[in-house]
Amino acid sequence: MRTIEVVAAIIRQGDKIFATQRGYGDWKDWWEFPGGKVEEGESPEAALLREIREELSIEIKVDKFLCTIDWDYPQFHLTMHCYMCSLAGEAPHLNEHEAARWLDSATLSSVRWLPADIQLLPLLERELTK
Repeated sequence: MRTIEVVAAIIRQGDKIFATQRGYGDWKDWWEFPGGKVEEGESPEAALLREIREELSIEIKVDKFLCTIDWDYPQFHLTMHCYMCSLAGEAPHLNEHEAARWLDSATLSSVRWLPADIQLLPLLERELTK
């Protein structure tokens, strides 16, 4: 099974986390944390900054590494490096996603998360109460 290495930005603003709804592919309409593939020779942090610029037309600050999630999808194995981030500029603009929401700890489970992304919810609930 092939492995895909990706990065995910957990963008926090106060007591809320930014979530995006996929607008294409097999997992269309499912929710995820924005990010994408790490390119050859690229650090995870550089990939994250590039992907967020491409997907959301914004600059972010990478605040800290949170965790790595490994998940087996039917067609591939996903290794997802997750980082807590903050906005460093304007509000996000959706270039690839159908929708976006700012979710707090009470609404974090209200969307249909991708299987790998849902693994982060218990950790994020703890982060949001800090």
